[in-house]
Amino acid sequence: MKQFAAFVKKEFRHILRDHWTMIILLVLPILMVILFGYGISTEVKNTRFAVLDPSRDVVTQGIVNKLATSEYFILGDYLTSESQIEQCFTHSNYGLVLVFGNRFGEQIMDPDGVQIQLIADGSDPNTASILTTYASSLISLYAKELSKEDEKALLISPQVKLLFNPSMKNSFNTVPGIMGVIIILICALMTSVSLTREKEHGTMEVLLVSPMRPFLIIFSKMIPYFCISLVNLSTILLLSHYMLGVPIVGSFGLVVLISLIYIFVSLALGLFISTVAEKQIVALLISGAGLMLPVVYLSGMMFPLESMPVALQWFANIIPAKWFIIAMRNVMIKGLGITSVLREIIILVGMGSLIVFASIKRFKIRLE
Repeated sequence: MKQFAAFVKKEFRHILRDHWTMIILLVLPILMVILFGYGISTEVKNTRFAVLDPSRDVVTQGIVNKLATSEYFILGDYLTSESQIEQCFTHSNYGLVLVFGNRFGEQIMDPDGVQIQLIADGSDPNTASILTTYASSLISLYAKELSKEDEKALLISPQVKLLFNPSMKNSFNTVPGIMGVIIILICALMTSVSLTREKEHGTMEVLLVSPMRPFLIIFSKMIPYFCISLVNLSTILLLSHYMLGVPIVGSFGLVVLISLIYIFVSLALGLFISTVAEKQIVALLISGAGLMLPVVYLSGMMFPLESMPVALQWFANIIPAKWFIIAMRNVMIKGLGITSVLREIIILVGMGSLIVFASIKRFKIRLE
C-alpha cells in the first residue's frame, strides 16, 4: 500500500505542477456552466423596435405601449416614411418595425378587423420568427383587453414581412456563422502547435540562435498556414453559394477582404496560444475546447446576445467571430457596402495587430 500511495502522490504532483492542465480541469467546467446556463436561451429580449404610425391615435399608442412595456421590446424611433424602414435594419440596431395604416383607430371597428404590418430582419430567420410571434401575441392580448372595454369583438390581424430573406431559408443565417466558427477553429488549431512542436522536438534552439528577428519568425510560421487557409476559404465559399444556395448580394471582393482579415486574426490567435503553451496537447485543448465554447455560444451564431447577461455581452465583444459574422451577414445577405461594415473591419484589424504584438513580446521574453 505504501508503494501505491507513493504512486498516487507522484501523479498528484505531476498534475499540480502543470499549471495549464489545472486551469483546463478547473476553469473549463466553470466556463461551461456559465455559458450553458446563461448563453443557451432561445428567448429574445430587449429588442429595439421602430414605429411608422401616420394616424397616431389612441389605439396605435396603446399597441406601441403594450410592446414597449414588455420585457421583449424597447421602443426606438418613430419613422416618418416607408423609405426609412430598410435603414432601420441596415444602419441601425432594430429588430422589428411596426407599420400602421391611416385612420387605424377608426378601422378597428370594422367587422373584418384591421391589419398591422410587422417587418423583421429575415437574415436571421429564427430571431425574426420569435420576434414576430412575441409581437403578434402582445397585439392579440391588447385586442382582447380592448374588446372587454368596448364589449365588442375586435380583430387586429398582424401581417408579417421579412426583409432580405422572405423565404426564411435558415442557411442564410447559419452559413456566415458556420464560416466564422470553422475558420477560427481550423486556423487556431493549425498555428497553436507550431511553436510548441519546436519545443517538444528540441528544435527550439535552432530558432533561438538564428539571426531572424522575433516578428519575422512569427510571420514565417503564419504564412504557410495562411496559404492553406485560402484554399479552405475558397472551398467554403463555393459550397455555401452553389450547394447551400446562400447568395452573395454584396461585393464579392469585400467578402474576400473581410475573410482574409479574419483568417489573419485567427492565425495570430493560434500563434499566441503556441507562445503560452509548453506542450502540443495543451495548445490543442486551449485552441479547441477553449475557443469552441465562446465562439459557438457568444458570437451570435446560434443564440441572440441581447437576451444574455450584460457581463456576457461585454465578453462577447472580444470574440473575433462575433464581428466577422455581423460583417458577413451585412455584405452577403443584406448587400451592404464597405461603409456599413467599416466598424467591424477596424475592430478585426485592431484585434489581429494586438494579438501579433502580444505574440512577439511573449516570444521575446522566451528568447531572454
